[in-house]
Amino acid sequence: MVRRPGVPRLLREINDRAALELLLASGPLTRGQIGELTGLSKVTASQTLARLEERGLVEVVGEQAGNRGPNAALYGVIASCAYVAGLDVGPQTVTAAIADINGDVVAEVTASPDDHDDPVSLVHTAVVKACRSAKVALSRLRGVVIGTPGVVDPRTGDVRFSFDLPHWHEGVHEALARDLRRDVTIENDVNLAALAEQAKGAAQEVEDFVLVWVGRGIGLAVVLGGRLHRGRSGSAGEIGYLPVPGVPLAEDVKATPGRLPSLAGGLQSLVSSEAVTELALEYGFRGAGAAGCVTAAVAAGAKGEPFLDEVASRLALGVASVCVVLDPGLVVLAGEVGQAGGAALTSRVEEAVARICPIRPEVVTSRVEGNPVLRGAVLAALDQAREEIFTA
Repeated sequence: MVRRPGVPRLLREINDRAALELLLASGPLTRGQIGELTGLSKVTASQTLARLEERGLVEVVGEQAGNRGPNAALYGVIASCAYVAGLDVGPQTVTAAIADINGDVVAEVTASPDDHDDPVSLVHTAVVKACRSAKVALSRLRGVVIGTPGVVDPRTGDVRFSFDLPHWHEGVHEALARDLRRDVTIENDVNLAALAEQAKGAAQEVEDFVLVWVGRGIGLAVVLGGRLHRGRSGSAGEIGYLPVPGVPLAEDVKATPGRLPSLAGGLQSLVSSEAVTELALEYGFRGAGAAGCVTAAVAAGAKGEPFLDEVASRLALGVASVCVVLDPGLVVLAGEVGQAGGAALTSRVEEAVARICPIRPEVVTSRVEGNPVLRGAVLAALDQAREEIFTA
């Protein structure tokens, strides 16, 4: 008989992981409920819970009354067994959140970069402030995910280029990990917004969807088969470069050291914040930026319809181009302009897309509460932390 000495240990790891994942997803459960939902016997479930208690991962949090016999102990994950940090780094503000292993945010701080150009100092300061606010030691963080605008190279983890963050470049990823003394992940901000939409928003249980971010600029996140599609170089979703009829092509787009590529021309020139604001003035609407103009048009009712029709037609050029290639079942409009337009804008985009291509995807507004980029960063950091715990 061939001996397999690793099998019992592997089975214990599988059982521990199954029980812990169940508690994280469902909340406090009795030993019997854990056994029933995982298929473990009462004895195995008891042994599994004992190991998780010994590791400081679960504890008895209450009792559940039964019809007969003594009350059953309720087991729950110890929220403080691990913490994560998520950050949303933009040109004007940096927001950092600390969450426990259950995903509950225990502290959130927002600061202005001021004159701090160094990404390492910027992130370090934000994370330390957030940890102090949460009363959590930096050493207890098991995951750190940073959302930034721009293209992130999936092979190196570095920002290849960003219009808004010119000081983020090759080598920053390694420097951040060295400074914080832990693994750090940098991710495109629109991709993180899509992760939040998938977990907590309009794209729950949707395998194929795209998220179109309309704000200062335009960005796209692609989710296929339930997974983010970043592309070979991380440039998937750079829809601002998309050539559109009647608009000059984006030229001189190659990034070189010390110089960022141009984004003049292409779809960006039609739906950027500046373009939407300029269009709004032509229709007689003013507001705080493009989002304010769109809000004013929505509030104006019939008077705002021609302006909204034009914005939707411009967006539809990009959405239709994506749809005829990927055929997603769902398109989520996010970002300041997307949120401001609401159903008045999404319905128009859906109709405009159907007029110019053979596909009519459902177009909806983002349903993620709060800051979707920050929410996505926290969720991504939680996945890392939980995986570390599961495999420890």
